[in-house]
Amino acid sequence: MATIKDIAMEAKVSATTVSRVLNHDQSLSVTPETRQRILDIAERFGYKNNRRRRNEHEYAGSGESPRIGIVVCQSQEEELNDPYFYSIRQGIESECFEKGVFITKFIQLSSIRFNQPVSDVDGLIVIGRINIAGLKHSIGDLKNIVYINHKDGEEQYDSVVVDFQKATGRAINHLISLGYSNIGYIGGREKEHFRASDRKTEAVEIEDKRLTTFMQLTGTESSDNIYVGEYSMQEGYELMKQAIAKKRVPDAFFIASDSMAIGALRALRESGFKVPDDVAIVSFNGIEAAKYANPALTTVKVPTEEMGRTGVKLLLDRMRGRNLPLQVTVPSELIIRESCGFHRRQC
Repeated sequence: MATIKDIAMEAKVSATTVSRVLNHDQSLSVTPETRQRILDIAERFGYKNNRRRRNEHEYAGSGESPRIGIVVCQSQEEELNDPYFYSIRQGIESECFEKGVFITKFIQLSSIRFNQPVSDVDGLIVIGRINIAGLKHSIGDLKNIVYINHKDGEEQYDSVVVDFQKATGRAINHLISLGYSNIGYIGGREKEHFRASDRKTEAVEIEDKRLTTFMQLTGTESSDNIYVGEYSMQEGYELMKQAIAKKRVPDAFFIASDSMAIGALRALRESGFKVPDDVAIVSFNGIEAAKYANPALTTVKVPTEEMGRTGVKLLLDRMRGRNLPLQVTVPSELIIRESCGFHRRQC
């Protein structure tokens, strides 16, 4: 049976592009030739028939396929700078397509209007840290809502989350087990977003469990080896430059995103530092680019695509009548590669 990835490989595009084309997402920027090529391949592979059978089986008697909206607070540029949330959205789109569910709306928080409630959807998936209070004026009586990578304080809705404390602990304890005691931290500012008015979106800084866990496990009380900016590759580069300028670079760093770590690697390389000989690095997220960095990054992998898929499954289950809100905590995994110096220290 053909899958969305089979079509993507044949068309030489991403699975997300295939999903959005077949879901008739008109906001997708793709050439007419590429769009038609994807449709032709899907028809040749018999994917429409597969989808129809699944749809009829799962939603028999419901009249039509559920319609889902996705709410995000990240811009396209922010998604490119740190693909963590982009991967979650890929999982949502792939699962929706494979289950014959229509994504009818992609809603950026900044575009929401107080006097224009979200309509034409049976459920919403909210990606990222968006305060539910800021959505109340737009969601009306809609109960079918799933949060991914966040949870609403009222615990009314389903959520798919990461145990950042446990995941960070894997990274820090790994560095400590290798004998590193002087460990630095590079990370971004964790923010919760909300729509304050028709013309204004605001964000408040909240606790980042990665930083507080780092401080607890390393016994760090001062900010001498802690560098915090925004979650982007450029900021990782700039913050590592700041650390280098102090002339007392730690023996190892925990860097709170792979994108920031890739930027930090370049800063170290430009200044003549060798990783892991001079500075060891363990990062966070487990994006695809981490294994192609030089050296390849040891990272705590978060199953972001599976988070998106799980969010869809929870939402569909809620639509079928479940009333009890559920929280799913996904596991993390430490992927050991060259950047932490593990293999050298074992010799």
